[in-house]
Amino acid sequence: MKSPESEKRLDMHSEEFLHSLMRKQLKLSIACALSFLVVLLGLPLANYFWPELMATRIFGFTLTWFLLGIGFFPAVWMISYFFIRRSIGLEQEEVAEVSGEAEKEKRGPGEKEIPK
Repeated sequence: MKSPESEKRLDMHSEEFLHSLMRKQLKLSIACALSFLVVLLGLPLANYFWPELMATRIFGFTLTWFLLGIGFFPAVWMISYFFIRRSIGLEQEEVAEVSGEAEKEKRGPGEKEIPK
């Protein structure tokens, strides 16, 4: 007969586990999408609100073209890199949490964790 504790245990293939992971990844996706929108809309807004500043010449280019040519793609790459690294990290954290619970069950009550 199963105890209520073992039924509440988070299973890696359960709906609860998947929903938890999906919620965390949704929050990450929204944060990265908002960051991208700031980068995407920042340049036109800067041109609208500070036209004199954006017309400043840097290395023969206006600041607008300089930021567009030099700054836009690295910013998008950084957002993408952060998203991928954090998404993989979220998955590994969830798996470690479930594996940690499985290890505790294998040890049994009262047994100590073996340091690695």
